[in-house]
Amino acid sequence: MPELSVVIVATDNEQRAVMQVLVDGTSVARTVHTCASFPVAASDPVTRRVRTANPDVTLVDIPADNPQLALRAIELLHQEMPDGAIFAIGNLNQPQVIVNAMRAGAREFIERPTNTTDLLEAFVRLTTAQRRGKQEGIRGKVFSVINAKGGNGATTVAVNLALALQSAYGQTALVDLAPLGHAALHMNLKPVFNVADATRNLHRMDASLLESFMTRHSGGLQLLAGTNVPAAVDPSTAEFVRLFDMLVTHYRYVVVDASSRFDAASRLIASLSETVLLVACSDVASLWSAARVQQYLGETGSRERVRLVLNRFRKVPGFSEADAEAAVGAKVLWRIPNQYFAISGAIDRGTPVMDQRTSEIARCFAGLAQELTRNDAEVKRAAWSLFKSV
Repeated sequence: MPELSVVIVATDNEQRAVMQVLVDGTSVARTVHTCASFPVAASDPVTRRVRTANPDVTLVDIPADNPQLALRAIELLHQEMPDGAIFAIGNLNQPQVIVNAMRAGAREFIERPTNTTDLLEAFVRLTTAQRRGKQEGIRGKVFSVINAKGGNGATTVAVNLALALQSAYGQTALVDLAPLGHAALHMNLKPVFNVADATRNLHRMDASLLESFMTRHSGGLQLLAGTNVPAAVDPSTAEFVRLFDMLVTHYRYVVVDASSRFDAASRLIASLSETVLLVACSDVASLWSAARVQQYLGETGSRERVRLVLNRFRKVPGFSEADAEAAVGAKVLWRIPNQYFAISGAIDRGTPVMDQRTSEIARCFAGLAQELTRNDAEVKRAAWSLFKSV
């Protein structure tokens, strides 16, 4: 592993000194510069010094009592040095700070106080991801699917969207984060491992281990199955962050079935998603619920990414798409026709409708996949990280 150059930005003198000792103690990185203040503009001396050092990694310490200047520094440094990696150091009990740091441009969020092992593992993940990125030239996009209310069909949409993306582009993963996972049943799969196993092993996760936790569908789609019993303890925000960083490094597209999960995890995944597909039917109760879910997700800044998918759609006299958009506060992205018997039969048999390529409903899901990827230049993008604007 090549030696990495590191700049440390921390206002606390003791923390700055400790971080330098830890960095140099990894034996794979060396500190080339330290800064005692946060940069506030592209032209200020701190920014110039960091830019001149041109580090492989910039470590930014986020004070627990006043994180805003540190978050602004991450955003500024990411804009000035888009090819460099930024690692944030902070408290894991502040989930919104973690999300804001990721959205500002941080690639890793490491617990404070940290240690040499944590830094070494982060450095190894960085070099591994860079190597893979050079080989593949892509970083993944996340599409999350969530129900307006129970039974609206989020799992059906997630499964068939993931299969459509896999068929068209390959390198697609489906992650089942429902309170009780049903995605495997939809595809007649019997997973050995699930998402809980993956999060328990994040401390030693690499590409090979990640693949071992996945269950492969005959069409090539990789499923990280959901739990088959209600989870006693959910993964922390930081664990989900690390898991999804691995996923977007390894897969071109990641589809998340959040189903009817409404908690910190669903909010976090919405914040990390390129698009949030809010699945609703065109009845009053469903649209009423969709408006509340939209408001719930919007409280953490995900409102602009939420798009409405009208499932079991049928024309209702006197009711239009504009009425649905006004009721929910989100734009309609797609309509899925009302083919209840075809869908329910496919679920019972464990053969998703996307396996019936010539059917109208399969063409509908293929069209949804194309709509979500239509701005992807040949489905090849410049290097992208989960911890940028995601």
